Amino acid sequence: MDLSSLPFDPDLTPGARNAVQVCLRLRPEERVTLVADFAAREIAAALLREIERVGASYRSFVLEELASRPLQAMPAPVLADLPRSQVSIFAASAETGELQVRIALTEVVTRLGIRHAHMVNITPRIMVEGMRADFGEVDALSSRLIARAREARRMRVTSPAGTDLEAEFSPRLRWIKTSGIITPEKWGNLPGGEIFTAPLEVNGRFVVDGVVGDYLGRKYGDLRSTPLRVEVRGNRIAGMECANPELLEEFRAYTSTDENSDRVGEFALGTNTAVRDVCGNILQDEKIPGVHVAFGHPYAQHTGADWISSTHIDCVGRHFDVWMDGEPVMRAGQYLV
Repeated sequence: MDLSSLPFDPDLTPGARNAVQVCLRLRPEERVTLVADFAAREIAAALLREIERVGASYRSFVLEELASRPLQAMPAPVLADLPRSQVSIFAASAETGELQVRIALTEVVTRLGIRHAHMVNITPRIMVEGMRADFGEVDALSSRLIARAREARRMRVTSPAGTDLEAEFSPRLRWIKTSGIITPEKWGNLPGGEIFTAPLEVNGRFVVDGVVGDYLGRKYGDLRSTPLRVEVRGNRIAGMECANPELLEEFRAYTSTDENSDRVGEFALGTNTAVRDVCGNILQDEKIPGVHVAFGHPYAQHTGADWISSTHIDCVGRHFDVWMDGEPVMRAGQYLV
């Protein structure tokens, strides 16, 4: 498939331009590796148009033309092409069982110092909402917030849905900013807008009345009417309940995959002020101003955590109040910093 000649909705152009020129800061003398799938072909075409506008060279791949889905490994032509590029983009859907393949890709990107945009489950709606953010503004908010977070040793989080969670942090576990401005030091999801760390310990209840991640997000969407309630003790899942028995069992199975799949690996604050409410897609919804936690893989290579997991599932709620060391920083989903 020739993505560069594929027609696409012009409404995708502002978000694609933001990705290429603002977030990735692509220069004419650079080269790009773009990996897409059939579902994201129009978005990939819009991204390629902006790459061509900059004047950079590129190579594009469509996953279904290289291997059957779900992928068992990242196709060899993609891995062979990456070392030739300074910038890469992954714009494709998440299929069941492909998380380890994506983790392997981002490990290569990290090792090579490539500025990488990770756009898993990207949709046209996200391109016209979260991808149209003023990422300079998002970065400024993220910078102010991470400065506060790096000094904090405890946070408390509550929500109208019933969240009441306390998290403890260690100075040896790093806070990371992924505000949409992507650097060689840390690849980033697009749309960007969050700060995160691996917490030292988390206790309490987290009510997921937003969305869950990985392939379950696409399957179950917005959980406002059937929230998932997760009890956490000593950083591990101690219990869960949900009115949707199928979601409950799939989430239980996912977080039982390995010995650390039920461990809180990420504590994050969303900072994309262009995102107003849940759309049912974790790629955008985890960037809503508020809190999300993830069970499993703690991005150890970035946070400094001394453990790993083969899974990682984000959990997003709504309308949080947040305190850092007793000082309020968010009320009803609105930042006070």
